[in-house]
Amino acid sequence: MTIYSQILQSKLEKRKLLAILLDPDKILWDNLGYLIEKINQSPATHIFIGGSHVQNNILDDLVIALKQKINLPVVLFPGNPSQISDQADAILFLSLISGRNPDYLIEHQVDAAPLLKKTQLEIISTGYMLIESGGETAVERISKTKPLDRTKLDLAVATAQAGEMLGNKLVYLEAGSGAKQAVPLEMIQKVAQNIEIPLIVGGGIIDLKGIQRAYDSGADLVVIGTAFENDANFFNQNM
Repeated sequence: MTIYSQILQSKLEKRKLLAILLDPDKILWDNLGYLIEKINQSPATHIFIGGSHVQNNILDDLVIALKQKINLPVVLFPGNPSQISDQADAILFLSLISGRNPDYLIEHQVDAAPLLKKTQLEIISTGYMLIESGGETAVERISKTKPLDRTKLDLAVATAQAGEMLGNKLVYLEAGSGAKQAVPLEMIQKVAQNIEIPLIVGGGIIDLKGIQRAYDSGADLVVIGTAFENDANFFNQNM
C-alpha cells in the first residue's frame, strides 16, 4: 500500500495522523540517538524532512540514519529542487498555490521532475498554502510571496478547491516555521468542509491541545516541527 493510500484510508476511518518535521540544518548529530529515541516514544505516524538550506549529503545521511532505527514513513518536504534524496520513501511535490511567484508554482517543479524520474520516490502532489501568522516566515522570505490573509476564509477555501481541481492529492495549510500564530481553527474547519482530499495543517502549534484543536477542526494530519525541535519531550506534556 502506498503512503498516500494509507493517508486516504486513515481519513476514511477518521484516524488522525501526526508528522514530526525535522530540519537537517538544525540537527545536532551527536544528539541524533536521543532524538530517535524520543520519536519512537511519540505518537508520530510520519517523519517529514525539509528545510531552507539543506545540503544533499546531509539529507541522505539523515534519512539513512532515521530509517535504520525508526519504522515510520520518511517523506521529503523540500524547500527547493536540490532537496531530493532517493533514500526517503516519498516526497510532497509542492506547489505554492497561495502565492503568485511562478518559480514556486511551476518552475522549481520543472527543475525537479527529471531528478525525480530517476528515483523510486512516491510523488504526492500537494497544494501548499501559506497563511498569515503574525510575522514574516522563512517561506515568505524565500519564496517572495505574501501569505493569505488569515481573516479571508472564503479565499482560503477557493484556493484549496482550486488546488484540488488542479489534481493535488493533498492540501497543506501552513502558518510557517516558528509562526507566532497557528492557522485559524475556523479556516481549518471551512477548508476541510469544502474539499474531499486530505488536509494537512502545520506551523505555530505549540502544545498537545493545539494538535487536538486542529484535529477537531478537520485536519487529517498535523505537523509538529519547531515545538519538537525546541523540546524533545514535547509529547510527554499533559493535556
